[in-house]
Amino acid sequence: MIESRTAEQRDARAGANGGEPTTEFPGRIPYDAYVHAGTLHSLQRTLSGDPGEMSFLVVSQIMELYFGLTRFELDEARTLIVKDDAWGALAPLRRAALDLDGLNAAWKALSWMTPADFNRFRDLLGEGSGFQSAAYRELEFILGLKTESLIRPFRRSAAYPRLVRAFEDPSLWDETMALLARRGKADWVQVYRDGDGPDNHLRMLGEALTDVAVAFGEWRHQHLLAVRRTMGAKPGSGGSAGIAWLERSMSRVVFPELWEARTHM
Repeated sequence: MIESRTAEQRDARAGANGGEPTTEFPGRIPYDAYVHAGTLHSLQRTLSGDPGEMSFLVVSQIMELYFGLTRFELDEARTLIVKDDAWGALAPLRRAALDLDGLNAAWKALSWMTPADFNRFRDLLGEGSGFQSAAYRELEFILGLKTESLIRPFRRSAAYPRLVRAFEDPSLWDETMALLARRGKADWVQVYRDGDGPDNHLRMLGEALTDVAVAFGEWRHQHLLAVRRTMGAKPGSGGSAGIAWLERSMSRVVFPELWEARTHM
């Protein structure tokens, strides 16, 4: 268990240590008790002796964490929007956009991988595919990209009830459009025509949502490039057509009305 410490206790500890870090603890190291770093570092269980697989596995796990963190922030934004707090929703949306920036940066750690590099361990993945990420599906669903058939692979998974709920719940975009209706705004064109002053919180909301959409779109694009770089147009591990399937999925736009409005501003 982690014991909380006040500012006064921290000052006293630093004084007693003469400014040096504490090196003796009665039990578990507090950092590990909070972050569970030991657990995280025990999860890299590669299937081959190829060193490149470690990069692939770690980056995949990092992305899973970012999927969950981004969804967490978008869920917070949705809750505030339901409460008519457009101003309050800006902070979690901005954090979500930054989380997606971190997610996009993770692709760089795989930019060295060629088809020959990937092929050295790809067969060992079997039918394992990022298509089967429950956290990514939740992220898509809260963004409003909902396809019921994509829940099917999880029917025997512990994630299934959570995914069904995410599919059935109003998305972030649904609640945003409901907020506009409650505010008497027919569309985003009207919102933006109200001006860019500090009181136009709906316009700020629109821009924060746009930042999220851009960053999410960048992740999808980077995913497409990574697949093209490592396997070309070969079929995907999970049974899809690979590149062709990704290109079709990318044609579904996040927050379409927000983009369409820009044509008429």
